[in-house]
Amino acid sequence: MSSQQKKKFFKDVKHYFWDDPYLFQICADQIIRRCVHGQEAYDILKAYHEGPTGGHHGANFTAKKVFDAGFFWLTIYKDAYDLVKSCDICQLQGKISQRDEMPHNVIQVCEIFNDRGTHFCNDKFAKVMSKYRVTHRLAIAFHQQTSGQVEVSNRGLKRILERTVGENRASWSEKLDDALWAFRTAYKTPIGCTHYKLVYRKSCHLPIELEHKAYWALKHVNFDLKTAGDHRKLQLNELNELRDQAYENL
Repeated sequence: MSSQQKKKFFKDVKHYFWDDPYLFQICADQIIRRCVHGQEAYDILKAYHEGPTGGHHGANFTAKKVFDAGFFWLTIYKDAYDLVKSCDICQLQGKISQRDEMPHNVIQVCEIFNDRGTHFCNDKFAKVMSKYRVTHRLAIAFHQQTSGQVEVSNRGLKRILERTVGENRASWSEKLDDALWAFRTAYKTPIGCTHYKLVYRKSCHLPIELEHKAYWALKHVNFDLKTAGDHRKLQLNELNELRDQAYENL
């Protein structure tokens, strides 16, 4: 090892610590994540991309899901990009290049309506509508066909369903719950977090984090099956009591 490599090693090593038998890194956001590599890293990445709650998101969103779960390796973004690029479903259902984009379906316009945007509500536009005897209908902001937020959400869900349903399009309703889960646990740039975190003020923990032993799981979860089973029985007994109280309060 050269002096330059030694210097870099001692510079980087302060961001890691060993808690037998696992290696952890203190990342730039001060969150401790477990370091993984090889086949385990690939399995985690694949689960968060094409698993039941993956949603076949792009490379950046998939890597963000892995980070939120508490895992880290040096080539995570490159591996996520390679995985998405090699995913047949993503390549078949992905966005067509703008250069070669052509319309797929003929859309018959029954009515012209808008969400009261200023570029549609003005004198010039009104004169054009009057000239061609077109009825111009104005929709309210929460109308699902003109709400920008609803359109974006529906587009995201449609994209996930297209990539998870496959050839049997009739089974889309069976995949809807998984698609909603994947959508709600994916990072959203406009709000700066996931929908799940916006509601519950915490990140969503998935079974794969227990399987691959994320840092939080090692510190807060009891892996003794007997102890965990006894604790679960107590919770079920308490649940029955809570249900009885709720029934009496009705």
